[in-house]
Amino acid sequence: MKKRYGLAAYLAGAVAARVGDEMSGPALMLAGFAVTGSAAAGSALLAGVTIAAVVGGPVLGLALDRVERPGWLLAGALCLHGGGLALVLLGLGRVPFAVVLGLAVVAGVTGPAVAGGWTAQLPRVVPGGVPGRAIALDAMTFGAASLAGSALAGGVAQGMGAAGAVVVAEVLIWAAVPVALGLPRASAGREAAGGGFAAGVRFVLGNPALTRATFTSVSCCVAQGVLTACVPLLGERVLGGAARGAVLLSCAAGAGLVANAVPPRLVMAPDAVIRLGAVVQAAGLALAATAGRPAVLVGAALLIGAGEGPQLTALFAVRHRESPDRLRGQIFTTGASVKITGFAVGAALAGPLAARSLPGALLLAAGVAAVACLRRSGRV
Repeated sequence: MKKRYGLAAYLAGAVAARVGDEMSGPALMLAGFAVTGSAAAGSALLAGVTIAAVVGGPVLGLALDRVERPGWLLAGALCLHGGGLALVLLGLGRVPFAVVLGLAVVAGVTGPAVAGGWTAQLPRVVPGGVPGRAIALDAMTFGAASLAGSALAGGVAQGMGAAGAVVVAEVLIWAAVPVALGLPRASAGREAAGGGFAAGVRFVLGNPALTRATFTSVSCCVAQGVLTACVPLLGERVLGGAARGAVLLSCAAGAGLVANAVPPRLVMAPDAVIRLGAVVQAAGLALAATAGRPAVLVGAALLIGAGEGPQLTALFAVRHRESPDRLRGQIFTTGASVKITGFAVGAALAGPLAARSLPGALLLAAGVAAVACLRRSGRV
């Protein structure tokens, strides 16, 4: 009963934090678009709140591997993340945009706490080896968060304005703080993490399975960043409204949840699932680039999600399989930070490019995902 309750609480906190985090990006993008009327400004806010993760991930991971109560550290990171979003919202339209963009960067430093930092605690919640079902459920919280977060961002933005969507995102992030405070302590006999900030990176680069999985997943995140930045324009041109574009992200998340219902291990090894997911996402992005009707565009979003969902579950399986406990926090948060940064790079590139050629931006994303699935060996 204790183990079941522990996993249930873990998943509840993960869903709340991740729904808020997933909602915050589209909400900020819509807020920037609404205030400035520029898709480039909206995508810049999205990029700003995510790109700082490249610094926050390794720092947070090292701290998580060294502290006795990692849940307390995660709680503090969540508070800072939500507070940073509040400052961005208060400054938007009231201070120079460059200042608002800087605040978005600061808010994004703790972003990896919601992704890799939380997932790294799973072996303590389910001790004795993490079963595949627990990994799948954890990965599905990301899909559920994408589904609910995108839908809430679009729905609240239409009903209460984009500012209201940002506020709801903040509240959800803060709601996960009590659950984070209750996460289990680190084991007393755990070997202390060593090697500084680069220890996790060196381990990933020296492990072929982690290297391949990281390269493919990060490349797909670049493509996903491009798609997300294109969502307002896709909604405006094909669906009849910029806010309606968020529905596409919900469709992709829903398809990912359905696809995750089939355990990848029954079909193929997780390493192969990661590569196959890149192929499917590339096909969906190429279809989106040519979509002129709502039905075709929704179909493309469903295809993208069908590749993204199982890919994330397989990525977690590879990381749990390959990571030593003393470096688990660093490996997960560093991996999350690199993925988030890749997403930010894609979003930043897509804003100006999509303003010139929306199909061109989406075809670029398809090409990045396609190249990712071709890499089988070597280092990132």
